Amino acid sequence: MAKHEKDQDPEYRARSAALRLLARREHSRYELALKLRQRHIEGDLIDTVLDEYEHEGWLSDQRFADVYARQRMDLGYGPLRILAELQQRGVHFTPECLDEVSEEDWCQRAVRLRAKRYGLGRLDDDLPEKLRQSRFLSRRGFSATQVERALGAREEEWGDGLSW
Repeated sequence: MAKHEKDQDPEYRARSAALRLLARREHSRYELALKLRQRHIEGDLIDTVLDEYEHEGWLSDQRFADVYARQRMDLGYGPLRILAELQQRGVHFTPECLDEVSEEDWCQRAVRLRAKRYGLGRLDDDLPEKLRQSRFLSRRGFSATQVERALGAREEEWGDGLSW
């Protein structure tokens, strides 16, 4: 088949576009389907190609969720934000790597993030600053309990335990 004929074949276009996208990074099935639709590929053909790629192991929502969650954790995001972002990408389950992190570990992550951004000074007399830091940690996806623990943390309690 000549190059021009391949470019006109919808199945070839769908397969090559999906493979190029997967070569760059992991994608969820939902993300990949959206990107293929944007390239004006028919829905039935998209389903066929994605089913085949899942069967081959080239496309996996579990693998995508794990990689994505680990990357976001490394960037300092909390569990609520990570789960919300995964749902936006078509993943409606909690990856194992999030289940493995204990509540205490999430609290420690929130404390480290606060220490890195603001330091661990006392906030008892500074309500506006306490609210500002609280909003920051909440936007990052930490629960109210985790935020409260982070806001109550003191430098003398943590010492050198703040390294990532």
